[in-house]
Amino acid sequence: MTDVIRKDVKDRLKNGDYTCSKELTLSMFSGKWKLVILFHLGTDGAYRFNELMRLLPKVTHKVLTNQLREMAEDGLITRHVNAGSQTKVTYEITELGQSLMPIANQMYEWGENRIKALKVTPQFSVNEEVEREAAK
Repeated sequence: MTDVIRKDVKDRLKNGDYTCSKELTLSMFSGKWKLVILFHLGTDGAYRFNELMRLLPKVTHKVLTNQLREMAEDGLITRHVNAGSQTKVTYEITELGQSLMPIANQMYEWGENRIKALKVTPQFSVNEEVEREAAK
């Protein structure tokens, strides 16, 4: 399902009935995995679809597909199809997506500081899952 917030913002922009730049910015991140995807593409570089699936083990194929499609439609990432004996699809952050990285980095730092202040130990680490998969 298309993200409701994103759809509403796009409709209002199309109709010229839009005045809130903060809401527009937040709509680029709306969707459970978009910020995480953007952060990794901006930090690590291009990823293939299955690499993103392994990086985000709790995301479903359908949700990842939809969120990548929406991010490409919004100009935050590009989808590259490399035809050959085996078709390879990679996703890469765009210049527009890169312009959101300072916000993503600040949100990451805020979250890290808040977790420390709350003295909470995360129960799941993406890096642990990647390392577990690599060990197989």
